Amino acid sequence: MLTAVWAAVVAAAAAFVVGIGVAVYVMLKAARLMSETSAAVAGLRERGDLLIERANAAIDQAGEQIARTETVTASMEGVTAAMTQMSGHLTATAPALPAPGEGTSGALTWAAALVYGVRWALGARRPGRDAPWPARQGQAGPQGRWPGRADRPRGRSGQPGRQAGQPGRQAGRQAAALASRRAATLASRSNGTPR
Repeated sequence: MLTAVWAAVVAAAAAFVVGIGVAVYVMLKAARLMSETSAAVAGLRERGDLLIERANAAIDQAGEQIARTETVTASMEGVTAAMTQMSGHLTATAPALPAPGEGTSGALTWAAALVYGVRWALGARRPGRDAPWPARQGQAGPQGRWPGRADRPRGRSGQPGRQAGQPGRQAGRQAAALASRRAATLASRSNGTPR
């Protein structure tokens, strides 16, 4: 019977040793799993802290941008108010716009000024007028000009005086008026209407 008892004891001891070995193996695996898990959690925590720091930096930068935007908005409101005030001052000081019927007088004035300027420009380029005034008169001044404006001879209309041999504008106008009167008189006599 001792042999059966010894066999039972040996079987129980072997079972115990196998159980302890399995338990140790499971504990080692669990320890390795726990260490890997704690390392992963530590890495996630570090990444989360870094992400939180970046988010805080972005939030701070957004706050600064919002503050700048508010400053610009306040400045624009001030500029808008100043522009409105200046517009009111300009409206108050500006002359009134012409009435719809008066708009044509401005165009006519412009056209008359344009015609006058073209006639003056064409008249200034007539032959014999390109030379400076003193050279035409036979007088010498500094660089072909009169020494002083007060010394310069003037005609009736403020233009330089003409030489004695040249007819003036007034004489030309009188001759043209006399010729047109004669032509009108001749035309009325040929029609038979008394004048």
